[in-house]
Amino acid sequence: MDEARFDAFLERALREDNIRLVQLRAKQLDEAAYLARAQRALSLCREHGARLLLNGEPTLLDQIDADGIHLTSERLMQLERRPIAESKWLSASTHNQTQLTQAAVLGCDFVSLSPLRTTPSHPEVAPLGWHDFQQLVERAGMPVFALGGMTRFDANHARAVGAQGIASIRDFWK
Repeated sequence: MDEARFDAFLERALREDNIRLVQLRAKQLDEAAYLARAQRALSLCREHGARLLLNGEPTLLDQIDADGIHLTSERLMQLERRPIAESKWLSASTHNQTQLTQAAVLGCDFVSLSPLRTTPSHPEVAPLGWHDFQQLVERAGMPVFALGGMTRFDANHARAVGAQGIASIRDFWK
């Protein structure tokens, strides 16, 4: 997706869907392109009262003053201590109890837990389902966002089973 189109999609999601937390995940970009996109995304988020998390190495915060870092589950499991200042948000992708425990050890402020449902991006991964998701949320010890096949219509159900809310790409990225 070209940069002008990306910016327009993000601006629309912030304005029309009232999104207040954005995770910038763009693994296909090289470092310079990612940093340029992150700077523009940060400006748009600030303009609309939203927070921005960068998806990548914690050192990205040395170059872009975003609100925090989101760790992949692989990176989460490699760390021994919180990699960023307490003044910044630290979140992580989790998929099981071991990763939730590691997130707690590192002092993550919140996590996403997935996949709740089968997703087109990971069709080979067995979904947790609502029951197992709820069991993990109850033991998480931190706010958890449901991820994986979620739509805005799942937000109330997710909160009813203990989640902070939902995370979604396809439902908000139109």
